[in-house]
Amino acid sequence: MTEPNAETPAPTTVTPPAADAAGSTAAPASPLDRKPNPGARRPGGATRPFPQNKPKNEKPLNPGGKPQDLGKREFAGAKPNNRELDKLIEDELNQAMAGFDVTTTVAVEEQKTAAPMAATKRKSGTIVGIHGKDVFVEVPGGRSQGVLPIQQFEDKPPRIGDTVEFEVERFDNANGLLILTREGSTQVVQDWSGLAYGTFIEVKVTGTNKNKSGLTVEANGIRGFLPASQLDLYRVENIEQFVNQRIKVMVAEVNPAERNLIVSRRAVQEREKAIKAEEFWKTAAEGVVKTGIVRSIKPFGVFVDLGGADGLLPVSEISWQRVDDPNSLFKVGDSVEVKIARIDFDTRKIALSLKAMIRSPWDDFAETVKAGARVDGKVTRLADFGAFVELEPGIEGLIHVSELSTQRVRRVRDIVSEGQTVHVEILSVDPEARRISLSLKTIQRQKEDAEDEAEEAERLGDLAAAEERLTNRPVNPNLRGGIGGSGPIFGL
Repeated sequence: MTEPNAETPAPTTVTPPAADAAGSTAAPASPLDRKPNPGARRPGGATRPFPQNKPKNEKPLNPGGKPQDLGKREFAGAKPNNRELDKLIEDELNQAMAGFDVTTTVAVEEQKTAAPMAATKRKSGTIVGIHGKDVFVEVPGGRSQGVLPIQQFEDKPPRIGDTVEFEVERFDNANGLLILTREGSTQVVQDWSGLAYGTFIEVKVTGTNKNKSGLTVEANGIRGFLPASQLDLYRVENIEQFVNQRIKVMVAEVNPAERNLIVSRRAVQEREKAIKAEEFWKTAAEGVVKTGIVRSIKPFGVFVDLGGADGLLPVSEISWQRVDDPNSLFKVGDSVEVKIARIDFDTRKIALSLKAMIRSPWDDFAETVKAGARVDGKVTRLADFGAFVELEPGIEGLIHVSELSTQRVRRVRDIVSEGQTVHVEILSVDPEARRISLSLKTIQRQKEDAEDEAEEAERLGDLAAAEERLTNRPVNPNLRGGIGGSGPIFGL
């Protein structure tokens, strides 16, 4: 006998086949003799459930063509409940926000945000030097000086020792200087990188475009376009007058990639007007005399630019005399000196007066002319209630319809007409209310009374003359008359 080797595998135990229901055991069949069993476990693999005895390409039974009714209970648990979901989310959010103070956190974030903004706030410094086109400024709290272009001093030339307000734009590492800028001042254009929306630059007008809808401009070799609508606060009829001029504009649109530059002069004027407006309303008051520019003329009055605000000069406040057409006295662009008659700070409306600066003719008229005086005047206009008569330049009186005639007056134009010169009597004068009552009836009645008296005197004179003639007439001696004697009346 040989000893078993340690590396020799142990004998395999063969399990006898299971007995069937009759108690007999079947001999194991070879793999070739076995019949296919789709539902049985494969050797070395898992069992896959295949349908038993299912014919190929057979569809499930669907009687009547109606889809099979799926039980609602099978899907009720899978459908989400929105209310429960919202409550779960709210609970999780409350747990996560527990101990979190929103007010404190927002305040801290605002302070963090305000810190860099405070660094860019306008500062004030002292001019310490001027070299060529550069103005050097001592920046308070800074380790280096700042420099401003001299062209940004548009209001007045800079002087050493003057205080100037500025903003820090950036730091120039090459020169160790702070690049400063003044708000609203003209920036120096070197290339497209120096152009940004809202930047103020100086350009030269080179011409007009083909359809005269704007001007072509240029800034350091960079071409741009200035639309006619952005040329001025008011409509400009002749835009060619700006050709070859240098003007200050604001960059309204810029696209370096497409070489597109659009500028606006109107934006500059609006900004300057807004600054002037704040200064104007600080000193504006009734009775103050201002010098303005006529901007537009309407039938009801004239709009005047006072340098920061516009005021209305009503047609009734232009002159003491009646003004029918303001265009006969003003034109757009005229300089006029006016007085602020009324001002409303809430609505920022201003009423102006020109005649308030001239001595009122009513003052002299009221001193020289009293009630009962009779003067000549010119009928200026008619109304249903009477006629207005100009007695002196700027002095008008009213003849009421009841004072036009001694007879009943149905229409004013039946008695007087515009342009007619009439002789009237002054019934009353009210200088404060600037009213004068006139009368034609009084003069007419006196005239009629005088005529009646003259006619009566003439009649009485004629009657007296007739009586005198009858009394002094001679007697005819040959005249016989009477019944006389006892004889017959007629002789034979």
